[in-house]
Amino acid sequence: MKLNKKGLELVKHFEGCYLKAYRCPAGRLTIGYGHTQGVREGQTLPNELAAHNMLVRDLQMVAAEVTVLLGNTVVNENQFNALVSFAFNCGLGGLAQSTALRWLKEGKIKDAAQALTWWNKATVDGKKTVLKGLVRRREAEKALFLEPVSQDHETLAEIKEMLYNASRLLDEYIKRVEA
Repeated sequence: MKLNKKGLELVKHFEGCYLKAYRCPAGRLTIGYGHTQGVREGQTLPNELAAHNMLVRDLQMVAAEVTVLLGNTVVNENQFNALVSFAFNCGLGGLAQSTALRWLKEGKIKDAAQALTWWNKATVDGKKTVLKGLVRRREAEKALFLEPVSQDHETLAEIKEMLYNASRLLDEYIKRVEA
């Protein structure tokens, strides 16, 4: 499964775009949309497109790892997007050890969504501190996780076309068998 536009926009909204390296509330050097790997003090990005491209690469890696963590657990597109956002922010280790993932694998969907909201703290000045931004992010991830996936018109048209073609093929087969 891949991260879709809804998931990408969720991450972008909560990360914000910073073209100059800064220290996040937890003290990590960060640049672009939440990129932390190999960031150097004083580093800059030329524009928002560079930050976007960096984020897409980061999220592709996270999405692949989330897929591995899920194993055979079936999730819908919104649940997957919420989990990728969560893992991007809390780390894959955080998702791997989370009660949210355990409950999801046990089929406790609403409980898993609620457990995402527990991850609303960061270490600030050596103390675990609830951050308002993390509270809002976890609530948004929970809402996306619980949001039913709606089929767009293009997908419905594709399904209708497949059914029509299958029906036509079945009719042709029946005519041949009866002949």
